[in-house]
Amino acid sequence: MIFANRPAVIGHRGLGAGDLAAPGDTATVAENTVPSLLAALAAGASWVEIDVTRTADDALVLRHDPTTAEGAFLVDTTAEASGLPLLADVFDALPPEVPVDVDVKTILEDAVDAPSRRTGALLAPVLEREARRRPLLVTSFDPSLLAHLREVLPRVPLGLLTWLRFPLWHGIPAAAGLGLQAVGVHTASCGFERPDTRLRPLEHCVDIAHKAGLEILAWCPQAEGAADYAAAGFDALVVNDVPGVVDALDGRPGAEEPENAA
Repeated sequence: MIFANRPAVIGHRGLGAGDLAAPGDTATVAENTVPSLLAALAAGASWVEIDVTRTADDALVLRHDPTTAEGAFLVDTTAEASGLPLLADVFDALPPEVPVDVDVKTILEDAVDAPSRRTGALLAPVLEREARRRPLLVTSFDPSLLAHLREVLPRVPLGLLTWLRFPLWHGIPAAAGLGLQAVGVHTASCGFERPDTRLRPLEHCVDIAHKAGLEILAWCPQAEGAADYAAAGFDALVVNDVPGVVDALDGRPGAEEPENAA
């Protein structure tokens, strides 16, 4: 089991995508940074999600896009020049009990570079070390990376991410067929925003995922819809509004009290 309390609230890129004001603070924190991750935890997230990719000098940094904010491609930029946080430093800065969803962003050059330089190969030893001190989930849109990690890191749970409006009737069997432990689906695949008569009831889709041995995540529901995903049986929600989603879930009928409640 990946998630103990369900649905787990996972802070997307920390407190959320972009530069956001931390609750109770006027200062903003940038996504995929230690302050953002800590702010998400302070706001009630039980997990945090980070994006990881590689640079020209084979360093692993936190960044969602393949380019820097200035538009330079990371594969052509050293880690020092990029100014981005190093994955190893971020892991060291987080308390060891904090669970992390590592969203791996492979790059175009992974198709042609030597296998030892590809993102998955660089990441595997870091994850192997980190899995000894904290819960991890590794997710990616790249099934080949997940297949590689499945072979070299058999004890680290892996999840297939599917893109906007990607049909659940493809995504769930794909994750199960790859021998993964989780599947992450975008909210646009779930039928709330755009009803789809070809989609089985969402509760049925989630039940099939569970029967296939998968835990299922949704990214990125709004606070007003969080209870619907909880009711459908989702195991985790990757969210941009951590305090809003936490409040929405705490306020639903029958919600469990947090573990640290009096």
